[in-house]
Amino acid sequence: MPAAPRFPFSAVVGHDDLQLSLLLNAVHPRIGGVLVRGEKGTAKSTVVRALASLLPALDVVADCRFGCAPSAPDPQCPDGPHDSTAVQRPAQLVELPVGATEDRLIGSLDLERALTEGVRAFQPGLLAAAHRGVLYVDEVNLLHDHLVDLLLDAAAMGRAHVEREGVSVSHAASFLLVGTMNPEEGELRPQLLDRFGLTVHVAASREVATRTEVVRRRLAFEADPAGFAAKWADADASLAARIRAARDRVEHVALPDSELRRISALCASFDVDGMRADLVLARTAIAHAAWRGADEVAEADVEAAARLALPHRRRRDPFDEPGMAEEQLEQALAEAAEHAEDDEPPEGPDGPGGGGRTPDEPTEPSGGGGEQREEERSDGRAPADKAPAAPTPAFRARLLEVPGLGDGAPGRRSRSRSRSGRTTRSSTVEGHGVHVAATLAAAAPHQVARGRSGPGLVLRSDDLRRGIREGREGNLVLFAVDASGSMAARERMSAVSGAVLSLLRDAYQRRDKVGVVTFRGDSAELALPPTSSVDIAAARMRGLRTGGRTPLADGLLKIERVVRREQMRDPQRRVLVVLLTDGKATVAVNSGLSGRNRAQRAVEDALRAAGLVAGTGAASIVVDCENGMVRLGLPARIAAALGGPCLRLEELSAENVAGVVRAVRDERPHAA
Repeated sequence: MPAAPRFPFSAVVGHDDLQLSLLLNAVHPRIGGVLVRGEKGTAKSTVVRALASLLPALDVVADCRFGCAPSAPDPQCPDGPHDSTAVQRPAQLVELPVGATEDRLIGSLDLERALTEGVRAFQPGLLAAAHRGVLYVDEVNLLHDHLVDLLLDAAAMGRAHVEREGVSVSHAASFLLVGTMNPEEGELRPQLLDRFGLTVHVAASREVATRTEVVRRRLAFEADPAGFAAKWADADASLAARIRAARDRVEHVALPDSELRRISALCASFDVDGMRADLVLARTAIAHAAWRGADEVAEADVEAAARLALPHRRRRDPFDEPGMAEEQLEQALAEAAEHAEDDEPPEGPDGPGGGGRTPDEPTEPSGGGGEQREEERSDGRAPADKAPAAPTPAFRARLLEVPGLGDGAPGRRSRSRSRSGRTTRSSTVEGHGVHVAATLAAAAPHQVARGRSGPGLVLRSDDLRRGIREGREGNLVLFAVDASGSMAARERMSAVSGAVLSLLRDAYQRRDKVGVVTFRGDSAELALPPTSSVDIAAARMRGLRTGGRTPLADGLLKIERVVRREQMRDPQRRVLVVLLTDGKATVAVNSGLSGRNRAQRAVEDALRAAGLVAGTGAASIVVDCENGMVRLGLPARIAAALGGPCLRLEELSAENVAGVVRAVRDERPHAA
């Protein structure tokens, strides 16, 4: 049965940069692939799937599972040595699902042959299937980190190496890597982002004429897919012929020293790390010259390449916004033009952005101590809100870990049972999947007694062993931030904001979900519902205003409600509550109590609310932000009621303390 027609590549409207980046990678696969960032419903997947039909058909060795070319077969191919029999097949578009296992990606022991023939044989994975074709990963930002590492290693080296379960295999894996993602669902780590050759941001056009044409063509395709595809067949055939011609030309395109200096100057001016950007920019410029039919790279080729290869490499911090302003690129191009005319290579990175970001200016001290005077005025009114304090510089945060062993989402924070982690042992009653080596070892001693006569093993049900794997999970890290007047001393709130941003960066790297609860004035607020987009949480924290009373009990009750709701939505994701407060709880002035009784009631209410949070089973850590000559020690009492440790603000730094993880475990031995 013939496959259903795909939407034609030539019929796509409004995505010129995306189409160009895919075509350049098709011409020169060593560019390193394309990452497509964009909101939902922008035809990212449609464009990528349409590309495969433009790629030239491949001559492959018959019966080779690894797609070797007859003219130059891989000498290390596991199916070799090959004869000269060749067949032709279309270029493959292989899709890697988000939930794929490591075995599915890189391959594994052929279980069927091991059990029936008693031999060790390799079962190829998706990397082998994608050789000389396209490997497409939708929602690559949601793919497990260790799979992304394996994927990018293979893409960079052009080979896949497998060492597992007694199998040692190396095979060619050269493919055009394309990943798509929606930034609202979380960003890729900068070190992974940098390993994609080109990045394109796509968005729905705001032009009425463009949007009208998009809808018109899509409806026409849905009404008659075959007829619509036939209408655009000539245009697609023309693009396919142009790809073949550019591939033949690309190895012969010259890169003059003047344009190489221009490339180096551009990369230096953007202060990119390492030399990968220079190589990608050079390869992209060469591919662009071949695409337009030229024999030599020109300034226009370098400019086109820079727009695709440099924006995502400016992202030095996880919370930096990807992309670059048009004015910055124009300025960098103007400065690079001077180096292109010089005979000497450009000097160090002294252009725009060189030397990194400027540290925050020191803030003026807020006059006169007197935190209690800010907490409540004599007339009972709360003090006015204060503008956000500039956060102190970020630091490397100490690992805060949920104790016990969980079953949550893949990540890098707390220990968990896992389907994809390292195998620690085998079991007859628990675990995931078959532990092949242990199963074979259990069956081997009994083969004579069972009357084995052929090459296959004689297995029984009691030989079966399951693999016990242990990995790391991502948690829901719920930040509860005291933004009241007593916290509003500018130096202190600056330190608190800097600490939270450091913890958010840590949560980003460990693939956690995060939520933010703030409390001040008369109530608590869920400032950010739990989300995987940690950079949004960072933006909210940078804009946090302070002032008013300290409704600590309300803040803890809000935390308890959020925790219980999230436990119902995602019962396997364990929760870590990080409460930052000075413990100076207050209640409303119109409560009818005197000042001393109000303070006592506020503390009692906060302790009762903390007990409710502890009842959810969430792990908790209290960060004591109290300072001054006289300390009441209320954060420690709150921590005791929560059942977690109490840390000083400075103890969040990995450089300052070496016992936070042990403290969490010691304080919460009963947590699962």
